[in-house]
Amino acid sequence: MPTADPISVALSHHGLRQTPVRRAVLRALQTAPYALSSHDLEQQLGPDTDRITLYRTLRTFEQKGVIHRVVGTTDIIHYAACAPAACTEHAHTDDHVHFKCTACQQTYCLDQVPVPDVALPGGFRATTRDYLLSGVCQRCQPA
Repeated sequence: MPTADPISVALSHHGLRQTPVRRAVLRALQTAPYALSSHDLEQQLGPDTDRITLYRTLRTFEQKGVIHRVVGTTDIIHYAACAPAACTEHAHTDDHVHFKCTACQQTYCLDQVPVPDVALPGGFRATTRDYLLSGVCQRCQPA
């Protein structure tokens, strides 16, 4: 019995049509070892991909919980595919730590490291939980 295509499974799970651009974007994000910017995706998908379609796809994926934004140290937005267990049909439910490598400048999802609870002083209410660590990733460590 053939195994189900993970791209088709993810799109179906979220009630999304199987368009070529959606499949290509999700494949790129699921196979990337680190978070990708829209520019990175444009480069991977090639010149035939319409930029507006790409941005709409990213927005739809984010709204449906297929991908999440990755906090960084610049104003450039990066995206990563959600782990299947961290997604509902309509939202990203996983709060995990991200790691920015100061050598290669890539940002990695550390899915296995939850964002720690933070006790806020009175009058403060958090609406998002972003947690970014910086240092040198495994790939850039000296041998």
